[in-house]
Amino acid sequence: MAASGGTGHRVRWRRGRVTATGRTWGDALELTVEVPQDGAVRALAHPSVVGTPQVGDEVLLNTTAWAQRLGTGGYALVVAVPDRLPPDPEVAGHLVKARYTGLQVTVQGVDEQDTPHHRTIADADDVDGMPVVVADLHSALPAVLAGVHAESRELRVAYVMTDGGALPAAFSRTLDALAGTLAGVVTTGQAFGGDLEAVSVHTGLLAARHVLHADVTVVTQGPGNLGTGTPWGFSGVAAGDACNAVTVLGGLPVGALRISDADPRPRHRGVSHHSLTAFGRVALGGVTLVAPLGLSPELAGQVEEDLAGQPERNPVVWVDTQGLDDALAASPVTLSTMGRGLAEERAYFLAAAAAGRYAARSVRPA
Repeated sequence: MAASGGTGHRVRWRRGRVTATGRTWGDALELTVEVPQDGAVRALAHPSVVGTPQVGDEVLLNTTAWAQRLGTGGYALVVAVPDRLPPDPEVAGHLVKARYTGLQVTVQGVDEQDTPHHRTIADADDVDGMPVVVADLHSALPAVLAGVHAESRELRVAYVMTDGGALPAAFSRTLDALAGTLAGVVTTGQAFGGDLEAVSVHTGLLAARHVLHADVTVVTQGPGNLGTGTPWGFSGVAAGDACNAVTVLGGLPVGALRISDADPRPRHRGVSHHSLTAFGRVALGGVTLVAPLGLSPELAGQVEEDLAGQPERNPVVWVDTQGLDDALAASPVTLSTMGRGLAEERAYFLAAAAAGRYAARSVRPA
C-alpha cells in the first residue's frame, strides 16, 4: 500500500505589503498586510524568528490557517521579510525546536550541558511530591492559577507548556498577561519561547521544581487544540501522558476536568470525552480528578454519572468553590474558551479553579 501524503503542496503561500502595525505582546506583533489575491489580511509576526516588519515592507506569508478561518490559528503568519533579513542569531544553545521545518529555531535548553542548570537537572530524579495540575486546554491556565492563589497568594506557580497547540509561547496573550504572576514558563518538546526551554515534559517538570522553585505546576498545551471528533484524534490526549510523567517523577497529578453545559457538541457536555479518555485511559499511574461543588443540580448529576466509570486509580474529589467566582472574575486575563467567556462557561472555569485550589491544599509543608 502506498504511503499517504505524497509530495503535494501543503502551504498556501502569499506575498503582501505591510500597511499597518497593531498590538504587540511579548514576542508577537500584529500586522495588516495587503495581499493582491486576498485584500487586507490580519497577520502575525514573531520578531525573534523573522525580524520586525515595518509599514511598507514586503513580507512572505503562510496563509494556510487564515484561509480556513480557523479560530486560534486564524492569522496569516509572517515567514520572512525578504528585503530586510534580521541579523544572525547569537544563541549559545544547540536545542533545535520546530525541527526540520522551514522555521526551525535554536534555543538553549535548561537540560543541556552548557547551562548553569545542567548539573541540577542531571542530578534531579523527582519533584518532591509537587502537585501538578494537568488540563486539556490552554484556556484553563489562568483559572487554575486563580484557584491556587485564592487559597494562598504565597505559592509559586510554574507553567509547563507542551507542544500540542501553538509552538511559540509568545503566541499566547494569556502568558503575556500572567508574566508577573507566574514563577516562570517552561516550553517543552517542540514548543519554544518560554523563560526556560526543555527537551521533554519530564525535564520541564524538573526545571519547574528545582530551577523555578515552584510549589505548584500547571501543564497544558499551548493555545489552540487539534480535534477530529474521533475518540483518540485530539491533541489533548497528551494530558494523560503528562500525568504519567508526573507520576514517574514522584509528583501528585491533579486533573482539571473539562466540564460544560454550554458546548453545543454532545461529546463535550458534562465531562468532555477528552478528559474521560486522557485521564481514564492514558494516565495509567492514576490522577486525582477534581470536580467543583456549586454546579447546577442537573450538571452536577451529569458530572457524577460521567465520572462513575473512571478506574479505581483515579479518585474523584469534590472541592468547595466558595470565593472562586470572585477569584475568576478578578483574573488579569479575560477568560475565554472556544469563544465563550466566564458567564457562558462558568462550569469549565470553576472546575479548573477548583483543581488549582485542591493543588494548593496539597502542597507539602516546607
